[in-house]
Amino acid sequence: MSSALTAATAPTAPTAASEPVRRLLRHPVPVVALAGVALGLSWQPYGWWPLLLVAIPAFTLVVRERSPRQAFGLGYLFGLGMLAVAISWLHVLGVWVAAALIVFEALFFGLLGVAISLVARWRLWPLAAACCWSLIEFSYARIPFGGFGWTRIAYAAVDTPLAGLFPIIGVAGVSFVVALIGQLVAWIVLAVRGNRPVRRPVLAAVATALALVVPGAALRGFQVEPLAGRQGSVQVGIVQGNVPGRGIEALGRARSVTNNHLSQTIDLMTRARLGQVAEPDFLLWPENSTDIDPTRDPITRLTVQGAAEIAGRPILVGAVTNGPGEDERQTTALWWDPERGVLATYHKRNLVPFGEWIPFRDQLLPLVPLLAQVGAQSVPGTEPGVLDVTVDNRSIKVGDVICFELAYDRTVYQAITAGAQVLVVQSNNATYGGTGQIEQQFAITRARAMESRREIAVATTNSVSGFIDRDGRVVQRTQEFTAADLVARMPLRTSLTPALVLAPWLERGLAMAGLLACAAAGWARRRTRRGPGVGEDGPPTTAAAGSDPHRDDTVDPATGERGRR
Repeated sequence: MSSALTAATAPTAPTAASEPVRRLLRHPVPVVALAGVALGLSWQPYGWWPLLLVAIPAFTLVVRERSPRQAFGLGYLFGLGMLAVAISWLHVLGVWVAAALIVFEALFFGLLGVAISLVARWRLWPLAAACCWSLIEFSYARIPFGGFGWTRIAYAAVDTPLAGLFPIIGVAGVSFVVALIGQLVAWIVLAVRGNRPVRRPVLAAVATALALVVPGAALRGFQVEPLAGRQGSVQVGIVQGNVPGRGIEALGRARSVTNNHLSQTIDLMTRARLGQVAEPDFLLWPENSTDIDPTRDPITRLTVQGAAEIAGRPILVGAVTNGPGEDERQTTALWWDPERGVLATYHKRNLVPFGEWIPFRDQLLPLVPLLAQVGAQSVPGTEPGVLDVTVDNRSIKVGDVICFELAYDRTVYQAITAGAQVLVVQSNNATYGGTGQIEQQFAITRARAMESRREIAVATTNSVSGFIDRDGRVVQRTQEFTAADLVARMPLRTSLTPALVLAPWLERGLAMAGLLACAAAGWARRRTRRGPGVGEDGPPTTAAAGSDPHRDDTVDPATGERGRR
């Protein structure tokens, strides 16, 4: 391995790649920018997932021969291109908000460029580079302020042949597999030499890629429980009440959204009692179906209580509640019984920085008065999203994930492993209506259904509610900017997929492997540069390379082997 590590600091000779690759490398800036855009287009609402097989290898081919400084700049540009496409929907909060987040998050892709440039000439560099992707995703899903893991490449893979891997290795594992396949494509490109015949590395790379794809397709039918479950089912009434506006002012006047959900509840129960839809066992209202605390405000309390009494069933209400301290609030799910009121609660754990809470609030508010529009400081919950409730004289556990929490593995997994038998999502996407955020969140929800093999009921204020089966297929969905309702039968499930148990450990292991690979490659590069006759970007001397001066000591860019040309 030492010879492969030593080679990591030497630039690959131009003759090492075929002519198209050499032309590619002559124009790195437009190539990485276009590769970033292509990666952004792989996510919803575009869903052009085959671009994963173009964007990832193109990025690798460009940065692998660069110095760390160059690789950082190219990686940063790649991130800018990708994020400008993927999360451009943030402009509804203000162009400066979108620009600030894109400019910051692109730093992680600059670091990814550095990481790939360091490990790219190891003999097993595709594996090391894929671990680097896992390391970067692990990092930006947590840093800073809880992270922003919205653009993990697994979320672009929900409609690919790899979808069957979700219940086995989870979102983190699928991201790794997608990254590895992308590196293998780059390996194949480098291994094919102009008119020379295809060599064993190409066959090995193709075989490895197939070994990843075939199980993904074969495991689409993998299940941990029968279709109907083993403990019966519940009928869930999903209510989308609509909101009076769009964009940042979508929620309109206070109480209007709550009144809309009362009206839609009446519509749903009327249709149920006429036999047009099944009678629901409980109703699901979305996040922010009331933005006034119904436990403290008497008018809002009467509205919610009236809806529960009309339905004659409990309602899981999405509310903004006051406290626990002064000038504080929480985003809360309230299990509202028509006879006894609130019997169970869940407080949202993953909050949107600068949207629901302000980091360094006391210091930033005087400097940025605009932040006062965020309102009272939101306080995160501390317990998993499981509500122990009674439905039709049966005790069940309802797992709840609130909006932004879908992007957090730990929050979703803990809701299920803590005993949830049905899984629901409450969301308020009204601000982002008409943007790509809506379809992206629905794709993330589908990924969660796939990896847990659980049906998911989704209620949003106005875009988009629906029902997703355990295989990630969309069974029912509403339209944006409308009032709607539907009823879905959800089996009660308790079995856990391998992903729910193993994926957290797999993610940590892959991230650690990526970190160790970068550290080892960086150490080797530093040691080689300290050798005699070594320039900053120049190749090592014969002595530093540890080779005979009379033999071919060039490095095969695909395999990392020497003297094999």
